[in-house]
Amino acid sequence: MQSRMKTCLPQRMVLAALSAAVLVAASFAGAQTLSRIVGTVTAASGSTLTVKTDAGQVHQVEVPANAVLKRIEPGQTTLQNAENIKFSDLTIGDRVLVNLNSSAPAGTMQASAIIAIKETDLAKKQEQEREAWRNGVGGLVKSVDPATDTIVVTSGAGPMAKTVTIHTTKATILKRYAPASVRYNEAKPAPFDAIHPGDQLEARGTKNADGSELAADEVISGSFRNVSGRISSIDAANSTFTLKDLATKKMVTVHIGQEAQMRQLPDRIAMMLAAILKGNGGGPRGAGRAGQAGGEGRGPGGAAFRGQGQGSGDLRQMLNRAPMIHLSDLKKGDAVMLVSTEGTADVTAITLLAGVEPILEAPAGRDLLSSWSMDTSAGGGEGATP
Repeated sequence: MQSRMKTCLPQRMVLAALSAAVLVAASFAGAQTLSRIVGTVTAASGSTLTVKTDAGQVHQVEVPANAVLKRIEPGQTTLQNAENIKFSDLTIGDRVLVNLNSSAPAGTMQASAIIAIKETDLAKKQEQEREAWRNGVGGLVKSVDPATDTIVVTSGAGPMAKTVTIHTTKATILKRYAPASVRYNEAKPAPFDAIHPGDQLEARGTKNADGSELAADEVISGSFRNVSGRISSIDAANSTFTLKDLATKKMVTVHIGQEAQMRQLPDRIAMMLAAILKGNGGGPRGAGRAGQAGGEGRGPGGAAFRGQGQGSGDLRQMLNRAPMIHLSDLKKGDAVMLVSTEGTADVTAITLLAGVEPILEAPAGRDLLSSWSMDTSAGGGEGATP
């Protein structure tokens, strides 16, 4: 499966914006290190600004008339194009970095400078980022060429398998997930040589006309595990279930966290995909027709799923449109496929696809998820929290 590294897109953008703000703050601080507050404006009254940090702490800061207030665009890293603003321009929901006056009376929080990012600007940028990841590529790393700074990834399985060459430059942002983590904001910058064949990878950037190449703006990679089998038991109290992995024939305990992306394939779509994987469906073009002909399926809760309806049969989009489910929708005996953190007997699910019994019977079925990026954050941002 593709590295569904979705990491959380709203969090991605917030963190990117705050990183920019931290860099800009150095312009105010000079050689002096000032205490800072980074968070979201929850109230602005008189000359008092209330800021809630991402850790949940609430601070009230006095903003004197001589405080420097500026607004930057999301992603901006200098004050060159910053806009001077007034205290009255700050609104609830804005993201701010507040430099505190070290000379203020003891017990008083007083701002010397505030750098703000408008909530609406951030939301717009977040949506642009989400769309960029949706339209990106992802899959299993097939090869890495340091001489040309290119990465070849494969996604899909059987007749639906596709190879994409990803081109990177010195300007490409390269990140790697932390061990046993599926959170984008815990990913760290990593050199190109940290990417290895077998890794799962997600990239956003500009594709060529046929989608076989992508000039990457950002690449995030990690080492994860593909697991598939039938659920043996479910422990709802601890948000776990067990299954016997078809590949290793060993029992695995799967933890379902809040960030896990879980979807249910409608029966008709699962059967159509299984037929293609077995070589009976006419390849990707047949996938598009079958998805269209299958009409609309329904998963748990009655959520609707529409086939792609396009000749190209974009499997990634098809999987993203499958109805979302929760652990409570699963039951003993259900066939599932998932991508998880690495581990032998104990893993955390990143993405999970249920309703896959017909697919598991196909020789290439277990590779299906290489087409599905770890998109809880990266590809779609659904379920992510800012």
